[in-house]
Amino acid sequence: MRLLQGSRFLTACLLATLMASSIASRVHAADQSKRPNILFIYTDDHSYRTVGCYPQSYPWVQTPTIDRLAKEGVRFEYAYIGTWCMPSRATLLTGHHQFGVESMRMEGPYPGSTYDPAKCPFWPSVIRKYGYTTAQIGKWHTGTDTGFGRDWDYQIVWNRPAHPETSGNYYYNQPITYQGGETKVLKEYSTDRYTDWAVDFISGDGRDEAKPWYLWLCYGAVHGPYTPADRHKGEYADIDVPTPADIFPPRPGKPEWAQAIQTWKPDEDGNPVIGKRSLTSWVRQYHQGVRAIDEGVSRLLTVLDETGQRENTLIIFTSDQGFAWGQHGMRQKVAAYDAAIRSPLIISLPGKVPQNAVCPTPVGGVDLVPTIFRFAGIDLPWTMHGHDLTPLLENPNAEWPHPTLLTATGRVYGSDTKTIPKGKDAFHSNVPWYVMLRQGKYKYVRPLIDDLEELYDLESDPEELTNLAANPKHKETLDGFRQAAMAELRRTGAGFVSSMQ
Repeated sequence: MRLLQGSRFLTACLLATLMASSIASRVHAADQSKRPNILFIYTDDHSYRTVGCYPQSYPWVQTPTIDRLAKEGVRFEYAYIGTWCMPSRATLLTGHHQFGVESMRMEGPYPGSTYDPAKCPFWPSVIRKYGYTTAQIGKWHTGTDTGFGRDWDYQIVWNRPAHPETSGNYYYNQPITYQGGETKVLKEYSTDRYTDWAVDFISGDGRDEAKPWYLWLCYGAVHGPYTPADRHKGEYADIDVPTPADIFPPRPGKPEWAQAIQTWKPDEDGNPVIGKRSLTSWVRQYHQGVRAIDEGVSRLLTVLDETGQRENTLIIFTSDQGFAWGQHGMRQKVAAYDAAIRSPLIISLPGKVPQNAVCPTPVGGVDLVPTIFRFAGIDLPWTMHGHDLTPLLENPNAEWPHPTLLTATGRVYGSDTKTIPKGKDAFHSNVPWYVMLRQGKYKYVRPLIDDLEELYDLESDPEELTNLAANPKHKETLDGFRQAAMAELRRTGAGFVSSMQ
């Protein structure tokens, strides 16, 4: 694959602009009272492999409602929303990659964090000023200041940074803060209760029904400890989970840090286990936790239909990132492999977005914010790193000139990322800082430590087992991606680019 350049690049950009204008004209021309509501459903550690409409899911997966949503919209085959919980959310609140989220920092017991709203404004405050009622329900993981009254009109949240002692309470016993005031411990199953609150809001609770609304519904599922609802604990009893090819080392062609992973051990029969639990039992429990999400989405679609709002509600369904179960020896996120970070992404709006369509173009979390602003008919309040996806929602097979960048800088944000750390400080969850670039069928990964680069052809090698970076036949492609990655870092103002050789 050759990267777009010269006249082809200009032609593609013009085509993208014209397509974006087509959707934008419909949005702007609509009566302001008909501006779309926006329901952003955001799950946690939720791999694309758990959703039945993705061909990479196991054949026994049951997600009928999310699959239905895909039939009613566009499913993106390759979505890279973030690398782990906090920076993914920071991106979706600012439209910036992690290195552009200024003043955000970790402090105090994990996951304690803080930011300066003057230096790090969140965009929901902007659409509030343009007449949207803004709401956030569920997990909050981006500074102890949740922004109630500034960014959000309506907010019921588990403020995880403010209550680090309960940071593992993903499913029960969460301290929930209501509308910026009283905090009470939630004893019920969080996935179901978050859905209850979302249904109430969509039905009119706490909002002016004459105004359009934006709801960011942040489920904690299916983050560890991967606890399913009681009603789902018997499901998937007889499943078979194949053992990933490189669950045990050695892993030919992988960098040293990946060779060192030994999360899984073989039992006496050679089957992978953690402690006394098999890979199959872990994967079963993880998928059981997805079932309540699917049921929650069903309830959300039902209330939209019953209240007559479905036809004017843009729905975005995605996750902060994925999660690897055995692939490359992992049980984690963060790493640049699709198994660890690739999310589901489905976008639906009846009459304005094609139905039952699949977009093969890789896209990123930074692209979602400009897309939301386009549909809301509001100009971007500041320069954002991503690109409005409406050309791909107009024509999912449209030519797309933009590579998708993803960076991992551990727990460090903004200008604090300008200096690349040394030693153990350059690692987070045993993964070094890195830059990833996706375009066409290729993925390029450059660690920001002294270790191997990686290049994969995801069409012929979807499991990312064959690193092409050391193959002389791919030198031209590798060089092209090196240059493209540097160009994208410079375009988006990554301070550490000057330290890269």
